Amino acid sequence: MQLSMWTYPWDVQDQTVAGTLADLGGRAGLNTISLATSYHAGRFLQPRSPTQKAYFPEDGTIYFRPQAALWDGKEIQPLVAKNVAERGDMLAALVAARREEGLNVSCWTVCLHNTRLGMLHPQHVTRNAFGNANHYNLCPSSPAARDYVTTLVRDVTTAYRPDMLELESPNFMGFFHEYHHEKDGVGLNAEDDFLLSLCFCGHCVARAAAAGVDVDGARRTVRRFIAETCERAVPERQFPEFPAAGIDAFDAFPALHAYLSWRSEPVTSLIGAIRATADPATRIVLIDLKDGWLGGVDLEAVGKVCDGAILCCYDMTPEAIGAVMRAGRTAIGPDKYLGVGLRVFYPEVTGPEVLAARAKAAVSAGAGGVNFYNYGLIPAKRLDWVRAAVDAVRA
Repeated sequence: MQLSMWTYPWDVQDQTVAGTLADLGGRAGLNTISLATSYHAGRFLQPRSPTQKAYFPEDGTIYFRPQAALWDGKEIQPLVAKNVAERGDMLAALVAARREEGLNVSCWTVCLHNTRLGMLHPQHVTRNAFGNANHYNLCPSSPAARDYVTTLVRDVTTAYRPDMLELESPNFMGFFHEYHHEKDGVGLNAEDDFLLSLCFCGHCVARAAAAGVDVDGARRTVRRFIAETCERAVPERQFPEFPAAGIDAFDAFPALHAYLSWRSEPVTSLIGAIRATADPATRIVLIDLKDGWLGGVDLEAVGKVCDGAILCCYDMTPEAIGAVMRAGRTAIGPDKYLGVGLRVFYPEVTGPEVLAARAKAAVSAGAGGVNFYNYGLIPAKRLDWVRAAVDAVRA
């Protein structure tokens, strides 16, 4: 069973490689580290850092040394974080320590969520039904964005040979809480947020039209719903079956329903292309949420083109986690990797028994691994909560 913790390179630097491995392998009882190797901006409270209690990473950078020959002539280029030159290549250090310490290495890789690159390449980001750019989300239909992500994964897997690579955001992203300092005075509900997140960029329009979809009809429908939302004094639900019914909540609007049916194609094919170009020895898995279809993910189709998935079940009861895992196992099949992602945040988790119950529910329902979030963001004493959960699933 794979037991891992999502970790930032700067946390390894703060705690040292030896200290990190002792924490994760010894104190927490884990057998894998999931290291961020491509990441976005943010502000992080670092409770254990001796000098950086608040940390702002560079936006849209990578945390490994790329192979220059692979990137020659590419339209979208990666930027190595200054952290690597200033404080060292932690991925290389962990891969080297893997032979001695026995802790496997997984690369936690943010794919299309990249505001820095979106600002540099606005012709390759998602756009809503009004044509407005979402600079935080490169579009999975864009050939240049697809080339960037496949090259990124090929680069890190062939150069470093990690045991696994975890794909975060190789899909369409939502409208809410994907940028910084978002302002919404309307009070968008879940369906409004979804409709605003639907992409009608030139790449999506061409790709969907080639598949025979009435893109103009779908776009007109979405524009109308968004406009009506903005005109109401207060938000109103227009689709009472959303999101439980999936895309069938929109079956009264054939063009939109057809567009939503098509929308998983660029995501599935991108993940398949990533798997095909990555080093064969590295397992490629998708990080996703319970309702991945909102971002264009067809989990059953994804299970056919990569090595599995990690489904994040933050702030869920054990019963709800079990249901997600059973559905996930049915979707991806019996032979693919299925992991669960659990946060160790307070008050979402109030003690070791809560975390243990959630982990046990996931494993009992078919999960073959657990990823805990996040090493540098929690006090050291909560590593003991992780150990309690690890002992519970191993028992």
